[in-house]
Amino acid sequence: MTGSEVLDVARDAIVTLVWVASPVMLVGLVVGLAISLLQALTQIQEMTIAFVPKILAIFVSLLVALPFMAEKLNAQMLRIAARIITG
Repeated sequence: MTGSEVLDVARDAIVTLVWVASPVMLVGLVVGLAISLLQALTQIQEMTIAFVPKILAIFVSLLVALPFMAEKLNAQMLRIAARIITG
């Protein structure tokens, strides 16, 4: 395997990682921003208020995005297996 092939595999893995992680990260960002805005508007500075809604939103987004994530990871594994088979 040449250096350029290694870089191609690494780049493909990083792109797959970004695609798989982005739905959950975006949901966490949006929910965290909404909770922070709500806390700023109501002047409630309780730190634990942010955790429960964020955890629940991330859990729901994982359940919703799981088929998409599995498909992306399966496609990545098939590409890596094809590279291994072809040598």
